[in-house]
Amino acid sequence: MINYLEQLQGTIKNNWGAKALSNFQGEDFTFGELATTIEEFHCFFRKIGIRKGDKIAICASNSARWAVTFLAINTYEAVVVPLLSEFLPENVSTLTTHSESVILFADKAIWEKMKAEDIPGVRCVINNADYKILFCREKEVEDAYDSRKDDLAAKYPNGFGREDVNFPTDNAKDLAVINYTSGTTSAPKGVMLRYESLSASIDFAIRKIPCGPGQSIVSMLPMGHIYGMVFEFLYPLSCGVNVHYLGKAPAASTLLKAVGQIKPYIIITVPLVMEKIYKSSIKPVLSKLPMRIATSIPGISNLIYGAIRKKLMATFGGNVCQFVMGGAALNPDVEKVFRKIGLPYTVGYGMTEAAPLLAYSQPWNYVQGSCGMKVDSADVRIDSPDPEHIAGEIQAKGLNICSGYFNNPEASANAFTEDGYLHTGDLGTMDSKGNITIRGRSKNMILSANGQNIYPEEVEAVINAQDYVVESVVVDRSTKLVALVYLDKDAIAKSGMSKAAVDALPDHILKNVNRHVPAYSQVTKIELVDAPFEKTPKMSIKRFLYK
Repeated sequence: MINYLEQLQGTIKNNWGAKALSNFQGEDFTFGELATTIEEFHCFFRKIGIRKGDKIAICASNSARWAVTFLAINTYEAVVVPLLSEFLPENVSTLTTHSESVILFADKAIWEKMKAEDIPGVRCVINNADYKILFCREKEVEDAYDSRKDDLAAKYPNGFGREDVNFPTDNAKDLAVINYTSGTTSAPKGVMLRYESLSASIDFAIRKIPCGPGQSIVSMLPMGHIYGMVFEFLYPLSCGVNVHYLGKAPAASTLLKAVGQIKPYIIITVPLVMEKIYKSSIKPVLSKLPMRIATSIPGISNLIYGAIRKKLMATFGGNVCQFVMGGAALNPDVEKVFRKIGLPYTVGYGMTEAAPLLAYSQPWNYVQGSCGMKVDSADVRIDSPDPEHIAGEIQAKGLNICSGYFNNPEASANAFTEDGYLHTGDLGTMDSKGNITIRGRSKNMILSANGQNIYPEEVEAVINAQDYVVESVVVDRSTKLVALVYLDKDAIAKSGMSKAAVDALPDHILKNVNRHVPAYSQVTKIELVDAPFEKTPKMSIKRFLYK
């Protein structure tokens, strides 16, 4: 298995003038410009004494510069701490401090809502959009940053060229990334991923989905999440693919416009995006009465489905070899239609702790309803006496699996079995060929339709802090978060509030809660319950009763 930095180094040298990173209808970086900017940052890091293993955080929206920043840190062998830009400012401060980050790259709008005193260990904050200093504690750090281009010119008087690119590769066991999957403020869980963890996943992708110079990909997943980071950035870029960024999660119309122009070789996304395209572009056509009649006739139906497939593939630019979906289950009804029209799709399975892939099948081998075949880069097993028929926990061990959780020894100790397998918390079965089917989740974590991890306890904590709320349970209903809430009836009676005010409480609670949780954790409805929730002997709510 080749170190991905060695792969990237060779790609940069062989494609110096080709486009590497692009913002859709915006800024571009060639491979040469990428390498030069990386070296400028290295000059800065060295001058202020940044050492191997120091932590540097990124909290910014998707962009070409996000990728440049990541690689500048990563190739210096500092540890990248990517934070989702949707995290609340106080969460960003907590995680930046918990990770021991000494520099923060952030969007200006995010930084303006933060306080310097909340991140005492951070020496400077840099605007990721234009690389200007937003905050600096030390004059010498600011001076070093301002002189980074001059320092590069002094180090390379004949200019920095492809022959000067030299990334470290003897670092397989070293920590590369700390990826926080939640904005929690109590006992944060930062997944520790080594260079070999990323290399194993990238190597798998290169072998299973070959790509190279002259091809393009559209990046639409959050770069702060390992799924987008590895499969829409590190893997294709290291092979010479031009990565295009759309910024925030695009509407279906924006996405189709972008892919029509960029003509990507692959679409890597979450089921929600493809389901939206199905509802907006395919379902209306198939729902018309003449079409329903025609598709019921065997010979004609094949022609119609073939025509729909041809049109859909053309809409995506005409170069897509496969649609890879992950992060959530694909709607069975949508999957049936995709199967009928012959769309080259597949559904994978993974998690941050696996960097991220645990199961994947190429479209021609994909078993409908599954989440792919267990990857060969890890040993994946089902903890069950009969893995084919009785669901058990999916467990994994291998180079791609994380080392545990940063500064959280208790969570790290609980993450693995006695023989070293990762507890995924997911229940599944596996057939004789290795195809995995998810049967349920043993954890409380809710996986949103767009692939975000939602921890209901965090949302419930906000709900329970509202006036007149005794307790709550957040559940997932058709990809929507619904909060079941038990109110303090005695307190309401004593308050003397009017009936109209009491009736308005659910809406009032809903608005207050959604002002204090990230966009992906927004509650869509408050449902009042008449009695307290049933509890275990430990006084934990029996969540399984309230799905």
